[in-house]
Amino acid sequence: MDETMNEPHQTVPFAAFEWMLSARYLRARRKEGFISVIAGFSFLGIMLGVATLIIVMAVMNGFRKELLDKILGLNGHILVQPLESPLTDWKDVADRISQVPGIRLAAPVVDGQALASSPFNASGVFVRGIRADDLNNLTSIAKNIKQGTLEGFDQGQGVAIGRRLADQLSLHAGDSITLVSPKGAVTPMGTTPRIKPYKVTAVFEIGMSEYDSTFVFMPLPEAQAYFNRVNDVSAIEVFTTNPDKIASFRKAVTEAAGRPVFLVDWRQRNSTFFNALQVERNVMFLILTMIVLVAALNIISGLIMLVKDKGSDIAILRTMGASQGSIMRVFLITGASIGVVGTLTGFIVGLVICMNIESIRQFLSWVTNTELFDPTLYFLSKLPAEVDFGETTAVVVMALTLSFLATLYPSWRAARLDPVEALRYE
Repeated sequence: MDETMNEPHQTVPFAAFEWMLSARYLRARRKEGFISVIAGFSFLGIMLGVATLIIVMAVMNGFRKELLDKILGLNGHILVQPLESPLTDWKDVADRISQVPGIRLAAPVVDGQALASSPFNASGVFVRGIRADDLNNLTSIAKNIKQGTLEGFDQGQGVAIGRRLADQLSLHAGDSITLVSPKGAVTPMGTTPRIKPYKVTAVFEIGMSEYDSTFVFMPLPEAQAYFNRVNDVSAIEVFTTNPDKIASFRKAVTEAAGRPVFLVDWRQRNSTFFNALQVERNVMFLILTMIVLVAALNIISGLIMLVKDKGSDIAILRTMGASQGSIMRVFLITGASIGVVGTLTGFIVGLVICMNIESIRQFLSWVTNTELFDPTLYFLSKLPAEVDFGETTAVVVMALTLSFLATLYPSWRAARLDPVEALRYE
């Protein structure tokens, strides 16, 4: 007789019968209900973990992007301040800087603080004097005028104020606002506060509550007269085409200024704020990864119980010629299926929620009758979400990797199970 007839038949890896057995083990019978419950919780854990990770990282990215766009849309990427002498040659300096490649705008400004009042209320404000052409080039302002117009901004003595400030003072375009500055005219009796009414020519809404409630834009010549700066400006706000590469512009801007200046870029001005956001993103990622890790541990416990329960089946399969590799792959497919389906479901759920997150927020606010995203606390008027392809891919790969790793030990245990011992204790 041919000796090859006695050898066990070797099947190809991941054969059809291995997939069939895995599918049968996933459909638990009545006596295996507890194992099915563990598998269900593992699936829910991985799905919720992946979806939550995608949603939270997208919201954090959107939060940072919106804040960055609004902060850099109003404040320059580089602030050029004078050294040794006042910036009386601001026109020439601004013209030279604006000719540097990659510089989009060089806007001379006069900054100061004042008290804004109306017949109904009063509030501290930040007054910025700026030329009309430069203000029109700030798209965050020019494209978000809610009342009035910026036409003839330089010719008149009007000002543009934020929407929240207008609401706080109960003002509309065309009304009068009174600005009070402690640095007024110098008299023999001392310095007297400067009090002057201005017409509100425009009301803007950037969407960032801090700016909408404090900023007042004034024509540059009027701001120079109001703050006793007849021939000079406070600084020059420089806007670049690529704020992420701000370091490459510093040397060129310094050389173009042609005089001693001190440069402060947007990263230095907002370093504490954006560093805190970055730390928060990293911590949230680590914390939420634990959800996926716990779900993967549930897969391990569920498969170990399944291996114990299927000891006799494994023994029979081994005596019929199934190899250790086949047994290992059966349980590998069983556990990995939970992780793969849970990850893909969580991925889809996460993307759907990210695409409709503002509508969901409004619905939950309506149901609970509460403000779930208060603009006065979070600076923004809506909940942003920006899905990053690289981060989302990393989340999916991480969840799949943990799911596969979780199946290795139980599958190895099943493959190493002795058929004789399994039948003896069955």
